[in-house]
Amino acid sequence: MIRTILTQAAAAILATGLAHAQDFPAGSVDYIIPFGPGGESDITARLQQPYFQDLYGEQMVISYQPGGGGAVGWAQLNGMAEDGTVIMGINLPHIIVKPKQGNVGFETEDLAAVYWFHYTPDAILVRADSEIETLDQLIEQARANPRQVIFSGSGKGSANHLAQLQFDEMADIETTYVAFDGTGSAVTALLGGQVTAEWGYTTVGSGQGDEVRMLAVAMEERHPAFPDVPTFKEQGYDLVSGAYRGIAVPQDASEEVKQQVSDAIAAINADPEFQQKMIDGGFAMADVPYGEEMDAFMAEKAEEYLPAAREAGIIE
Repeated sequence: MIRTILTQAAAAILATGLAHAQDFPAGSVDYIIPFGPGGESDITARLQQPYFQDLYGEQMVISYQPGGGGAVGWAQLNGMAEDGTVIMGINLPHIIVKPKQGNVGFETEDLAAVYWFHYTPDAILVRADSEIETLDQLIEQARANPRQVIFSGSGKGSANHLAQLQFDEMADIETTYVAFDGTGSAVTALLGGQVTAEWGYTTVGSGQGDEVRMLAVAMEERHPAFPDVPTFKEQGYDLVSGAYRGIAVPQDASEEVKQQVSDAIAAINADPEFQQKMIDGGFAMADVPYGEEMDAFMAEKAEEYLPAAREAGIIE
């Protein structure tokens, strides 16, 4: 399901997207990010903006509706315009796990996911001036000081949080996870010295450059943008994890609108220049369009995330 190079089918959607240009969109498109500015959802949206305008001749206007780790925005999506002029960013595992944590104002099936366009592998990062230079050193400090190694991360029940819980068990350590409302604020806490380290993503390494040091990435193989950063697997921990990002529209949008929005995002994703920018930014490409493939993907992810969250005590 995950591809570093988009399939021929996805590339063919580029032509479909262009064919729709005369009837989609009906005007500028409001792209709502249900997190604060500065995180991966925001970064991606801003990279998508010029490609959307080139393809469709309309503006993609980004706005923010943070709160509840995304829940505030997602709970309001179905009250918004259904004609394709409003789209909203969505994340996994968030939209699967959050509704199981209590009344958050939406259920997973309330959100009409129309495209997943990338994922960001989890990573442990410290400040560049930290005395911790390797994953082993971080583990040693955590064992010597239970619960005193404090991580920032993006949200409770997020990919970062699940990774922290899994890794604590694998490494036989106890650390403290502080959930922030988005990656941007989690990075701020790291750079400000409020935490020991961050459970972030490979994108933080790209965005912060020499200000941070990445200790490990949760991938099968090293990320091409960070050839010197070892994977967790290389260091003896079978951890491969990350967060997916995509687009949803109101559930009552027509099938035509859902397909048009899916095609529009696919057209952007199929651009080789855009793909390279994603990889350079620390992202890994994904290609999950609206339809049967989307349904199968969501079912697969629910089977993966819910048992892990239940075992970790995040949900009952």
